[in-house]
Amino acid sequence: MNVLKKTLLSLLLGGVAGTAFYAPAMAQNADEPNDPSLKIYRATATKINDLVHTKLDVRFDYAKRYLYGKAWITLKPHFYPTDSLTLDAKGMDIKSIALVSGGKNSPLKYDYDGQELRIQLGKTYKSTDSYIVYIDYTAKPDELKVKGSAAINDAKGLYFINPDGKEPNKPIQIWTQGETEASSAWFPTIDKNNQKTTDEISMTVDKKYVTLSNGVLASQKNNADGTRTDTWKMDLPHAPYLFMMAVGDFAVIKDKWRNKEVNYYVEHEYAPYAKAIFGNTPEMLTFYSTVLNYDYAWPKYSQIVVRDYVSGAMENTSATLHGDFLQKTSRELLDDNKQGESVIAHELFHQWFGDLATCESWSNLTLNESFADYSEYLWFEHKYGKDMADEHSYKSMQSYQQFTQYAGDRDLVRFHYHDKEDMFDAVSYQKGGRILNMLRNYVGDDAFFKSLNLYLKTNAFKSTEAHQLRLAFEEVTGRDLNWFFNQWYFGQGFPQLDINYAYDDAAKTVSVILKQTQTTGKTFQLPMAIDVYAGGKTERHQVMMNDEVDTFTFSYATKPDFVNVDADKVLLVKKTDHRDLSTYVFQFAHAPQYLDRREAIEACLKQQTTNADARKVVAAALKDKFGGLRRLAIAGLKLDDAAVKEATIGALSAMAKNDDDAQVRTAALQQLGKLKDAQYASLFEAATKDSSYAAAGAALTGLAALDIDKAYTIAKQMEGTAKGALTTGIADVYAKKGNNSDLGFFAKAFEDASGGQAKFDAAVQYLHILANVDNTAAVTKGIDQVKAMADQFKNNMVNNYLVSLMQPIVSQKKQKADSSNGELKGELTKQSEYIQKVVQELKERAASGGEE
Repeated sequence: MNVLKKTLLSLLLGGVAGTAFYAPAMAQNADEPNDPSLKIYRATATKINDLVHTKLDVRFDYAKRYLYGKAWITLKPHFYPTDSLTLDAKGMDIKSIALVSGGKNSPLKYDYDGQELRIQLGKTYKSTDSYIVYIDYTAKPDELKVKGSAAINDAKGLYFINPDGKEPNKPIQIWTQGETEASSAWFPTIDKNNQKTTDEISMTVDKKYVTLSNGVLASQKNNADGTRTDTWKMDLPHAPYLFMMAVGDFAVIKDKWRNKEVNYYVEHEYAPYAKAIFGNTPEMLTFYSTVLNYDYAWPKYSQIVVRDYVSGAMENTSATLHGDFLQKTSRELLDDNKQGESVIAHELFHQWFGDLATCESWSNLTLNESFADYSEYLWFEHKYGKDMADEHSYKSMQSYQQFTQYAGDRDLVRFHYHDKEDMFDAVSYQKGGRILNMLRNYVGDDAFFKSLNLYLKTNAFKSTEAHQLRLAFEEVTGRDLNWFFNQWYFGQGFPQLDINYAYDDAAKTVSVILKQTQTTGKTFQLPMAIDVYAGGKTERHQVMMNDEVDTFTFSYATKPDFVNVDADKVLLVKKTDHRDLSTYVFQFAHAPQYLDRREAIEACLKQQTTNADARKVVAAALKDKFGGLRRLAIAGLKLDDAAVKEATIGALSAMAKNDDDAQVRTAALQQLGKLKDAQYASLFEAATKDSSYAAAGAALTGLAALDIDKAYTIAKQMEGTAKGALTTGIADVYAKKGNNSDLGFFAKAFEDASGGQAKFDAAVQYLHILANVDNTAAVTKGIDQVKAMADQFKNNMVNNYLVSLMQPIVSQKKQKADSSNGELKGELTKQSEYIQKVVQELKERAASGGEE
């Protein structure tokens, strides 16, 4: 699973956004040491009975939001004989339960507490026996009292989207979400991730809809009542949380990989862009199959985009489900920086790590999510080069380190947690991905991928724990890796390195003094490369830091220009590096890695106004081969300094017009806009036609600071087709010059916004304009829409932030009412009272932790 990485939380805390705009993030608070839940050892679920096959026949009641289901579940005792069966079945009406034998149903006795079915089988079965239980049931997900998590904001399993069609701009859909243990909200099962079962799912739906589920579409039958029954079959075993269904009016764009179907299900509006969004999927399948030396195992691969999804995306076996943030036009994709593609890669890699070999307990979630996180790195490295992969990895490391500042740290594999949902955090995702990168560097590429192949072959269609990963690596490499796994998997924290250098010209030696300064009391064992640049040559030294303080001494013939600690830039670490600016200048020109150049650029940006050599590096960085570093340099420019401006303004203007990276053009336009220099008015006006929405939006903002009337005219011309950052630019112009007639733009922008962050940003703009609108009906409608968003997010930080935005509007409306007369006074008073009522509701919701 992948969830929004540039989250509302990162916005509210002012922190770094993550590697894609996805990843786990709304993390739980730091664990309370006295929380009794943390004293519970979270054991892998005991297997009494094993699922063998699950057959479902379901139909839907849109008016009631019910699923009417029949289930035939084939099971066998795991090892010990048993005469009973316990199934998870959340909030269902159970009509009948029977044993199926010889074509007949024999009723079985059972107890049901609304969560579990305890069934008496009527006889004792041995592990060599199998039996079939039939259950006739009704699932009522909207009546369930469930709580989601940081990563998954709801857990009712089955979702009816706009079932009565009352929302005109939203399609009617049904979809499911099983992780962690919500599949049992729509069918009875043993809802544990160490179970594996084949399945057959028959869905009866209106003929106008298409369906999707795991496996292949085995049959379609038209019914006399205008419905159609689609039967999907998955003949390979997978975990119950990976079962899925989706129903709706989707466009299905067909692709293929080798002899297997690869399909993309999107809303019809986005059908022309489906290949632009998902088109690299076949190449990803080839790449991952090749690098793992293990072909994609499942019979097909489909991806579907749905509305109101409760997370980012979900790796259901052979049928990944994505939130609608992934639907973008070709222009929007220019501004995406391949982040949607990182989600596509992440979920696809789960088909090996998570779906094929599945973590046996949520304590071992790293075996699913750390690999999926790292797959983003692998894909970027393969497709777009190491610089892009390393930037992605660096920002992931920042996200993890930021997480520890407000939520504390924890083991990667952890057997004590407050709730299983808490496992979906920056430790399981970003930290785990960085640990895999370190392991790859330590053992080497050949051994790393051969070890992954052995792990997959050994554990295919099984459930696993972290030690099985360790054993695979040890078998391939011949090395004992307990130290690595104990340090990184079964421990927490990361090293903080203080780095000093001592040169002895007489002895012709340089000593590197490394000191671990973390306050945890834990000393890390750190393998690393140290490169010594001297006399035009580079000499590499592989070292192992074992102690709190270690010194490594190297000889030289010519005094080194630069000593590069962690030369491969793979360590999960915070560094304090004590060295001169001259070494950073040299590093930028000669050291090859993304982080080498980034470190040099950041050091030189700090001295750009006082040091000519630093200024030269900054100017050179504007021409770096990688767009991410060009953006970094642009963002850090101090153009209020005459020397900096003289050294960079020509390149900056050229980049605003011609750089082939849309985000670089955007950054350059933003910097030029800060100058408020009339000579750039024509540049801004021309750039409002940029193919990138973000660049056009930045240009419009820059123009508005110089000529608001012209900017307003252009904004009116563009608003009909605007999306993304251009919408923000238009909103800024309307906020400065607009009037009540522009309210419709804000309302539409809010309605059209997809994904949590985009919706939240649009809400902030919407509230800004509502503060200045006198029409009571429009104001109450807008406030209701924003509150509905908060109801969907169910996050107390969002509630608090919205309160902070709305409370000043209440005061503003009151003040205007006090200075008005007649009908206007009454209307403004109604508005202030209504907004205050909503503010109070949001306060109460926040105080209760975001729950109803």
